[in-house]
Amino acid sequence: MIHLYWTIGSVLLYRSERSRWGSGVLTRLADDLRRSFPEVKGFSATNLKYMRQLAAAWPDETSLGPRGVDQLPWGHLRTLLPVEDATRRERYIRAAVDHGWSRHVLVHNLRTNALERSGTQPTNFGRLLEPDSAALAQELTRDPYVLDFLAVDDDRGERALERAMVDRIADTLRELGTGFAFVGRQVHLDVNGNDFFVDLLFFHVEQLRYVVVELKRGEFRPEHLGQLSFSVAVVDDTMRLPVHAETVGLLLVTGKDEAVVRYALGTSSAPVGVASYDLLPPELQRALPSEADLRRALEGAPG
Repeated sequence: MIHLYWTIGSVLLYRSERSRWGSGVLTRLADDLRRSFPEVKGFSATNLKYMRQLAAAWPDETSLGPRGVDQLPWGHLRTLLPVEDATRRERYIRAAVDHGWSRHVLVHNLRTNALERSGTQPTNFGRLLEPDSAALAQELTRDPYVLDFLAVDDDRGERALERAMVDRIADTLRELGTGFAFVGRQVHLDVNGNDFFVDLLFFHVEQLRYVVVELKRGEFRPEHLGQLSFSVAVVDDTMRLPVHAETVGLLLVTGKDEAVVRYALGTSSAPVGVASYDLLPPELQRALPSEADLRRALEGAPG
């Protein structure tokens, strides 16, 4: 189907470049195509415009396969065609193919610049892990994390943020990236009869490694890494199997000074990283209806 759309788009592109088409030409052409081929869907004027963009973006039809274009559904390509930067568009095409992104995930990742944020988190992985393991672990990081799907007041603590992330676990996993599986919240660690708890514990199924996530509502402080490093060490010692890669830890904070983070990571004995996270701005949170308001509106709806 993609190759058919490319062929149609190529003809449209050729004709439009050599003729002065008015705004109504595509509409009339769409009507003609629908009458001629009533069993074929997708011949709207809007779709014809996207077909023309498809041919303009990839003038050589033989490039559609090697670049993964013909491996994506048409809805994905319609989402990607408005991306003006060709290099960025190609990068997201390859990621969508490699990771099997749904259109919803693709839209989210484009909106939040997910690929541009990937692998950018300050870590000490290169110092504490073997080169191959360090490179893989770095790939699963982001900075910042965009948690704008959570409605958590600024004056609420880490537990409220944890609950919100678990309540929206599908969105949380989507933001963390491909391959993350949720293990638990406030996971209990028993160390010689002493009780400790991990804020959020994940497992990366592609890299076969536990990922300990600690949350802090506020600016990064060096002592935050002490608690995270301890949790990483215990999880690595008590939960990691021989076939698993080394456990790593991610500290998510409201803000950070890069120099302070760099010095703190340099003294940490566990493989950890520090990233900031962005929530929905307070003014937007206040503008959104509460769950109770939505429930009352739905209950009062006719039918």
